[in-house]
Amino acid sequence: MKQSHQGKTKYGMVIDLDRCTGCGACTVACTAENNIAVLEDETDKVRSITWMKLYKINNGKGFPDTKIAYLPRPCMHCDHHTPCVSVCPPIATETSEETGIVSQIYTRCIGCRYCMAACPYHARYFNWWDPVWPDGLEQSLNPEVSPRMRGVVEKCTFCNHRLMRAKQKARMEGRKEVHEDEYQPACAEVCPADAIVFGNLLDPKTRVAKLTKDPRAFRLLEKLGTEPKVYYLTDKDWIRKQSDNHVKNG
Repeated sequence: MKQSHQGKTKYGMVIDLDRCTGCGACTVACTAENNIAVLEDETDKVRSITWMKLYKINNGKGFPDTKIAYLPRPCMHCDHHTPCVSVCPPIATETSEETGIVSQIYTRCIGCRYCMAACPYHARYFNWWDPVWPDGLEQSLNPEVSPRMRGVVEKCTFCNHRLMRAKQKARMEGRKEVHEDEYQPACAEVCPADAIVFGNLLDPKTRVAKLTKDPRAFRLLEKLGTEPKVYYLTDKDWIRKQSDNHVKNG
């Protein structure tokens, strides 16, 4: 089994938490772009499906010393001993050797949810019901993304269908390479604060690759050694400590 990505392209993301305003545009864009179904009862957040989940965190101090921040969390697309890939019996999730993207193949999924138990980032969701949308909303579904059926797991795919579209355009123009601006996931495209940057982590000329070298850069639960392809930026120490289960005097 392949344990880490070794190709020439490795797509990843950098999210600047000091820029993020918590507006939720990334979550809305992700939902619309990827045909994420609306539950009949959206008050039950345990069953809700949110590929790009927005967390609100604070420094644990009372007023007037309270500080808050927002942390968008997509799938981390882990690069080393990817937990979900390692445990999936029918190989319904794989790490692409070409792009490093961790895919989810719905027609192979048997609904065992081993991947959900293995994922340390809670980035996977199970479909408890068949997808439903309010009357008329079916007309706005994205034809490039298949709706998921009851009984399967789903997650963020870095809008992989957009990569397929960009590759097709490049081939028609006689190119092998996809330009950085030709493939951007919906969340990065719509962020009004320019807090989400996406691209090839292995190309030192890309903005995303340069940002991973920023001294403010960190990744969630780095001690696990999964080497996520999603990086975060902040100059606030209390945010960094919360990202890795920091224990005082531990």
